[in-house]
Amino acid sequence: MDLQRLTDDVELISQRYAEVFDIRRDEAWFMLKLQEEVGELTQAFLMRSGQARPKGHTPEQLQANVGAEVADVLCQLLLLARHLDVDVAAEVAEKWLVRLPASGA
Repeated sequence: MDLQRLTDDVELISQRYAEVFDIRRDEAWFMLKLQEEVGELTQAFLMRSGQARPKGHTPEQLQANVGAEVADVLCQLLLLARHLDVDVAAEVAEKWLVRLPASGA
């Protein structure tokens, strides 16, 4: 999956969402929406791990909910990064990938 293409696609979806619900996507919205999604991931995790009521969901549904919330967090993080003009791929390469062992070592 191409990260830039994914970000472009998520941006289009987010713009449509904002138009439909008359949302102003300012800096605070991007940050607070990410926090909201992290909260929903936390709830799904707690339900899946048995630390919160499962609300009648099967184990399969609980796992699917975790996956869906991980996707929401990732997409909202990409939107925030774009809004803040952060090159996610470059930052990951500089912060994380430089720690990969050298080839052939």
